[in-house]
Amino acid sequence: MTALSWDDFRLIKAIADSNGLTGAAAHLNVNHSTVFRRLGQIEDAIGVPLFERRKTGYVATPAGEEMAALAHRMDDDVSAFARRIAGREIAPSGEVRITTTDTLFMHLLIPIFHAFRKANPSIRLDVVIANQALNLSKRDADIAIRASDSPPDTLVGRRLATLAWAVYGRSDDALERPEAYDSASLFDRDWVCLGDQLGHVKAARYVKDRVAPERIVLKTSAVLGIAESIEAGLGIGPLPCFIGDQKPNLKRMMAPNPDFGTGLWLLTHPDIRQSPRIRAALDVMAAEIGRHRKLIEGELPVA
Repeated sequence: MTALSWDDFRLIKAIADSNGLTGAAAHLNVNHSTVFRRLGQIEDAIGVPLFERRKTGYVATPAGEEMAALAHRMDDDVSAFARRIAGREIAPSGEVRITTTDTLFMHLLIPIFHAFRKANPSIRLDVVIANQALNLSKRDADIAIRASDSPPDTLVGRRLATLAWAVYGRSDDALERPEAYDSASLFDRDWVCLGDQLGHVKAARYVKDRVAPERIVLKTSAVLGIAESIEAGLGIGPLPCFIGDQKPNLKRMMAPNPDFGTGLWLLTHPDIRQSPRIRAALDVMAAEIGRHRKLIEGELPVA
């Protein structure tokens, strides 16, 4: 039997994961015919079929399942090795990939990243904007800066602050003392809020549970869209305080609601946390985010 290469295992894994050739070709960045040809060559080489061709897609045979499982284990081993090597770097240089949300990036993290670069000019930042969690175990990112009440057990890090939210309106609609205002009367106004894609967010659930559907004039999957919509006069709505308090055209209609609070976490994988570049990034960013804690928690803006 012809010796199998790692690329052969990668191809079988890609077909099994995507249940067909088209998805495998896209994942491997090759064309469909290449995947078809290579699968045939591998099956000819080992003398057994690896997939059954069905109308619903490619279904692995027992041999195909075993080969795909071995490929998964090999991929995990390669990822673990890469993390261990990264953890042995002796100088804070190279690239750090950070995943965070567009909201945190635009309204909180850019000046923090600037401060980090001034302190560590030999480290480059690759910022991945994604609302879904990336796989730090697979090195999709080195560090995650996330709002969460339950970060993954496979990661290590620290809770830096509690993200406070309040209900905001335009400055000309706001009240002098929002903390003393009867919030029930606000429900007769027009509202803007997060859409169903972010229905798990506490502030989104609050609006859905208390505001009549006909009073919700706009829903969006972007927190940034809420701020712009309130400024445009479409309605009132919930915002993180670090956004609402930095916009001069917005004012709080209610005091920050502690029920909306979510932890702000700085996370990494345990295998790379002692890498000089990761350690430098974690230390500086924790300190800088700490300086902004009052803004994040809805107290006072940073001077």
